[in-house]
Amino acid sequence: MAVETIHFSDPACPWAYSASPALAALRWRFGDQLDWRLVTIGLSESTEAYERFGYTPARAAQGNRRFRRYGMPMATAPRERLAASGRACRAIVATRLHEPALEYDAFRALQFAVFTTTLLLDTDDAIREALRAVPGLDQDAIVAAIEDADVEEAYQRDREETRRAAGTATEAQGKATDRGGGVVRYTAPSLIFRDNGRTLEAGGFQPLEAYDVVLANLDPTLTRRSTPDSPLAILEALPYAATTQEVARCMADGNDAPDRAATEDALIELTGEGEVRRTPLGDDALWSLAGRADQAVGAATSGAGAAAGDSSKASAISS
Repeated sequence: MAVETIHFSDPACPWAYSASPALAALRWRFGDQLDWRLVTIGLSESTEAYERFGYTPARAAQGNRRFRRYGMPMATAPRERLAASGRACRAIVATRLHEPALEYDAFRALQFAVFTTTLLLDTDDAIREALRAVPGLDQDAIVAAIEDADVEEAYQRDREETRRAAGTATEAQGKATDRGGGVVRYTAPSLIFRDNGRTLEAGGFQPLEAYDVVLANLDPTLTRRSTPDSPLAILEALPYAATTQEVARCMADGNDAPDRAATEDALIELTGEGEVRRTPLGDDALWSLAGRADQAVGAATSGAGAAAGDSSKASAISS
């Protein structure tokens, strides 16, 4: 029986986006032994809180530059204005209800749009544009469903679930956020693992080692894929096209640091041989199998921009 893996996140959170290499490594190492469930946090319904903290589009773009140290593609052209994430979260939920197999692809497409384009993801046109990157998804149908009653009900259930962190290990570690009135929320990304009546948490932004320890204690019988000789095995195993850092994290042995340069060289070599497709994304690229047309390959526009705050206040607002 697979380990239930609850993933609390929001497409506009830079910490959640920056954790993508560690999450990719979990998918590589454990495959279908983990049963993932995405829960949308809904960080913002308006930009009022951002503006109160002194955010501007320029400061948001500067914040993206600071998150580059984690290796995910980032662009730094300021947006024309700030944007809230609630509508994009509803688009993810709408995808879950109408095309459940494509939910995580939709989530990633919206993340890439937030951090590598200037799209304003509180508008339907921008959401539709971002979702064009997801093969097989009817973007018009998803956008049309955003305001449906069943989507709103499911989204509010997500929001309520994310706000049950009081008294948990996540709060004890200082990885939850207290919104007052007894409401304590999980920050993005928080993972909860459940198996055979036991529950362990790795709340907020964590290194891969934290997830590794939690899973080893929860179920020591889980089998792990060993490090492959070629990135091809990783691109075959992951259910989505991967960034350079995601592939590099999967290629690293145990807790070794990823060798990004060597990984990129190997991917470039495979691209030259026609086995891998490289799709430019922000200041990096997405890599996918050349013959695999079902993998989402990033934002559907080449615009550049960002919607994250700086490293000091982003954790207070965006995680």
